Amino acid sequence: MQPTVVIARLTVSGLLGRRRAAVLMLLPLVLLVLAGVFRAAAGPDLRTAVALLGGLALGAVVPLVCVVVGTGVIGPEIEDGSILYLLAKPLSRASIVLSKLAVAVAVAWALLVPAVLVAGLVLVGSSERLAVAYAVAAALAATAYCALFLLLAVVTRNAVVIGLLYALIWETTIAGVVPGARALSVRQWALSLAEAVVGSAATGLGVHSDVAPGAGLVLLLTVTVAATAYAVSRLRTLRLGGDD
Repeated sequence: MQPTVVIARLTVSGLLGRRRAAVLMLLPLVLLVLAGVFRAAAGPDLRTAVALLGGLALGAVVPLVCVVVGTGVIGPEIEDGSILYLLAKPLSRASIVLSKLAVAVAVAWALLVPAVLVAGLVLVGSSERLAVAYAVAAALAATAYCALFLLLAVVTRNAVVIGLLYALIWETTIAGVVPGARALSVRQWALSLAEAVVGSAATGLGVHSDVAPGAGLVLLLTVTVAATAYAVSRLRTLRLGGDD
């Protein structure tokens, strides 16, 4: 069996422990419950769907789930020192990081994309392609977030705390209300792709980003690649016998 496959299987086992799995499923479940409540209370309302999917889903559920997933694939191993056994094997640091990032992205997609898609369909069906648009945005945002939070877990042992502060203060609050900050927000970059999928009706529905769709996609890819590359670089500096 390929070493990267073994790493991925061990990472999945460690990530989806009973307690962590319950936490990971809670937020998508809350999103689905709220979608059902709003649909029952107000019927198929497009603006309600935009507020719930763009605000709660992209603004809170996606980054918070990715904090747990992105830091969880490598952070605990660094904290308890078991990463040293993996680093002692004849494996490239790039293969280790890429294997763990692949697990993080796969788990995040499995938890978030169906939840966002179903929530959108419950709220408004297939109207204006909102469900698909926000599912695409969630997938792209989750990929970038996982890379960022994995990097954070490599460079600091306070990754979860810093990641939660970033998600709650920057992405959910500051980048949502301060115009100049929106251009530096993963959420806004992903939202630009949702706007492109919705098309000409996006402005009237309030599906809007300060970033052009092409620029949003480039920025998401750039952050993902840069964070992954830097994580590989920092993992190479871990000393097998030191207190790094």
